[in-house]
Formats: sequence, structure tokens, C-alpha cells
Amino acid sequence: MAQRVAGSATLADVAREAGVSLATASRVLNGGNRQVGGELRKSVLQAARRLQYTANGPAQAMARGRGTVVGLLVHDIVDPYFSSIAAGVMRVAARHRLTVTIASTANHPENELEYVSTLRGQRARAVILAGSRVENRSLQRRLTDELRAFEAAEGRAVVIGQRKLPFDTVLLENRRGAADLAKGLAGLGHRSFAVLAGPPELLTSRDRVTGFREALAHQGVALPPKRVLHTVFTRDGGYQAMVRLLDDGFRDGCVFAVNDVMAVGAMAACRDRGLRVPQDIAVAGFDDIITLRDIRPSLTTVRVPIESMGEQAFEFALSDRLGEPRIHQVTGEVVLRESTAR
Repeated sequence: MAQRVAGSATLADVAREAGVSLATASRVLNGGNRQVGGELRKSVLQAARRLQYTANGPAQAMARGRGTVVGLLVHDIVDPYFSSIAAGVMRVAARHRLTVTIASTANHPENELEYVSTLRGQRARAVILAGSRVENRSLQRRLTDELRAFEAAEGRAVVIGQRKLPFDTVLLENRRGAADLAKGLAGLGHRSFAVLAGPPELLTSRDRVTGFREALAHQGVALPPKRVLHTVFTRDGGYQAMVRLLDDGFRDGCVFAVNDVMAVGAMAACRDRGLRVPQDIAVAGFDDIITLRDIRPSLTTVRVPIESMGEQAFEFALSDRLGEPRIHQVTGEVVLRESTAR
């Protein structure tokens, strides 16, 4: 007899082996409204083990209308901010025996459209979009239509970021957090500032720059336009922008990088130029990424409960929404550390 390949058995094979109908085998292994108990259930489970039967997850999802898969879309899987969100999402998913699939848009927001469409075709239970929105009304409109089609197919859409899409949203108060950071730095005695910002169309970066600038103005401190340098939202982007700033002669001031990984890049650029942090230049970030807390000097930043944001987004995805989309606001906490000491 030919040896069966593990996992190649079909549901019909299991039914035949157990001596039951196909419908009975399906109810035992794939679930259903009518439960099977006693010896019939035992026979089916034993047959499935003997044949090394593996259930067809997508087929089960199609049969029940709602799947067991939740899609998480992030901008950059290498960025520890997004891996921390994923950790929170997966922690809740494990409690509910659901599977999380992660897709990276590689910082191309239009890729979200394709991923959402794919997840809708797979009848995923939910989709969570994590990351900043961009200032592009056409893209927002098309994404809104795609997400509405996803929900019309009995899925649930949740956003982590700005309140720019009409769906349940975990909203991080970026402007407020950056304003609080500016006040804290001014309170340390800093008076000369520069900002390493992300792309101009990225709303997270824009909100943090705006909050920082407005708070400095209230402290009587100006932030000249030439001291706001736009770059990519990565460690290398922070490094390159810091090199440009140093080449322009910036010294003896405080640099605010709008996320922690950019701040790490900025500190590396200072080190490569023979400058000390904070003795020659102070550096601050935003997010308080756990994996970066061991860098030296320790980084001043705005602490954000990133994993909790992922957990809250998943709770939204699991619960039914009545009426208007829900909003869960998250406020950061300024943490002053060695990198900005006077």
C-alpha cells in the first residue's frame, strides 16, 4: 500500500475511516450548530489522528461566514514600534485561539488597498491597520470604500493611528505628547532646538512637529523652519538628517527626532562625528521602544503603551459595534533621561 503523505487526508477519508457520514465528520472537525457526542465523536477524532488529517482553515471560514484569521497591516515590520503592536495583537489572539497574519506595506500606503482586498477574499475575521495615515484624500476615500466592503462581508476593520477613517480607532495623541516633551525640555534649560521629521505628508510626523513647535512658542522659544529636516521614518533617515544638520553647523542644542529609531540614528551620527550626547548635543525621541531602553546614554522620549494599543485594537475587532465608530484615546508620558541632561 502506498504511504499517505502527512496532512493529505481529506474529510471524506476521515468519514470513511470512522464509518460515519461526511456531514457527521464535518460537524466534529469543523464545528457547526449541531454537536456530535459520544462514540461517534470519538471515532471521528481517532480516525483523524490515524490519517493525520489537517482541517482546511479557509474552507471552514467560508462555511461559517467568519474566519479565524485576523490581518495586521504595518508600515515597516523591521521597526520595533510595529513589532510591539504585533505582540499586543497576538497576545489577545492567542487567548481567543485566532491566527494573526502580518503584512508590511514597506511604507507604501497604497499597498493597504491590495492587502485589504486579499483579506476580504479570504473572508478574514478582521483587519487592523497600524500606522500613520497620509495626507491623500483620494487614497483615504478608496481605502474607506475597500474597508466598508470588508465589513459588508461580515469582517471588522480597526485603525491604529489618526482618526481619518470612519472605523473603530485607537487614537494616539501625538500632538499633545510632543507638546509635553517640548515643555519638559525647555524646563531643563534648553533653548536651541532642531527637529528630525518624517515625510511631510505623514500625519504622525506632522502632528508631532506641530505640537512641539507650538509648545516651544508658548515657552518663548522659536523653531526656525530650516531647523525642521524631513527624511524617511527610519533609523537611517535619522542618521542622514542628523548629518545634514551637523554639516549646517548645528551645535550645543537639543534635537527632537519624531520617533525613537530616528533618534538612535541621530545619536550614531553624533558619535561618528566625534560629538558627545548630551554634552555637545542633546537628543530626544518619541515612543519609548522597549528594545531601545538599554542604549547609552539612555534616551529621553515620550512613553507610549504600544503593546496595549495592539491589545485594544484586537478587542475592538472582536466586539460588535453599535452605532458610530468607537475611539480609544491614548496619551503618552514624557520620560526625561540622560540624553538631554544639562
